[in-house]
Amino acid sequence: MEHLVKKIIHVDMDAFYCSVEQLDNPKLIGKPIVVGSENERGVIAAASYEARKFGIHSAMASVVAKKKCENIIFIKPRMSRYKEISSQIRKIFLDFTDIIEPLSLDEAFLDVTNNNTLATDIASQIRKRIKTEIGITSSAGISVNKFVAKIATEVNKPNGQKTIHPLKVRDFLDLLPIGKFFGVGKVTKKKMQKHGIYLGRDLRRLKQSYLIENFGKSGKHFYDIIRNIDNNPVNPNRIRKSVGTEKTFSSDLLLKKDIIFELNILANKLEKILFKSKKSGKTIILKIKYSDFKQVTIRRTIDRYVNKKIDFFIIIKDLVCKANLKKPVRLLGIAISNFKNVNNKSNSQQVDFNF
Repeated sequence: MEHLVKKIIHVDMDAFYCSVEQLDNPKLIGKPIVVGSENERGVIAAASYEARKFGIHSAMASVVAKKKCENIIFIKPRMSRYKEISSQIRKIFLDFTDIIEPLSLDEAFLDVTNNNTLATDIASQIRKRIKTEIGITSSAGISVNKFVAKIATEVNKPNGQKTIHPLKVRDFLDLLPIGKFFGVGKVTKKKMQKHGIYLGRDLRRLKQSYLIENFGKSGKHFYDIIRNIDNNPVNPNRIRKSVGTEKTFSSDLLLKKDIIFELNILANKLEKILFKSKKSGKTIILKIKYSDFKQVTIRRTIDRYVNKKIDFFIIIKDLVCKANLKKPVRLLGIAISNFKNVNNKSNSQQVDFNF
């Protein structure tokens, strides 16, 4: 009996925003550029590989980036141009499969199980066409599920690819640092290390009951993923997990009344976004970033779906009280998640190890 094997490709553009800027302005090639605002409250949206050599990365404060590299070049974002290029890339994907799950403008999962060509060759062809037809480089990971494919992308990045053959997945996961696993952030990583879990093989030796007892419902996720049990198919009709809006302020907010005032403006925007996207959710989220860059996210799930400000803003105000504000605030954000479920089906078939 043939083994059920999927062929999943993860494609990720290399420093996408910056690559587009260098494509449109060749004078920027080889220079440390960042996309973002250079004002005192600015944040880096993307950094070129030349800038990354100085330790600059996305989400870094612009003032910090300037200190790290005095020759850094700031470029204002051009989202319409990035979307245009992203659309061109998607058309290339469609020549190989229509089972595509975009994660953002610059990366996507592709299920090429039904394509008889070697998955490794498909990834090479896609990357070659992106470079030839558009003019920017990309990287790819190829394996049996989304998790392994995405991790594989980082192995030979930038401008490279890595295939983890079905027979090599176990060895690959066993040697993978625990911090690379989905769902393992800094806090969980420290907790796992206290339990002697440093690599995938350390995770594999533990029983499901032990993981659930110590890591809650995530324990089953960890138990499954190290055993290559992944019931998360490439979803071409992927639903956004949340819809929200946020704002970084030119000066810190000190008073609660000012915070409520700004949240009221954000709530008006969120209501319009929800109306336009025809979404309603049960979980209301408040994001606060303080002047010291420490961030807290507070959420509350209610028993009904909401999309109107009159219904969710009262909860936002209550979450502000729960936050117990004691420090100046530099950023506020609100979002709605936990949308109504939509069932989607994906295709799969019996294939050999056609990698």
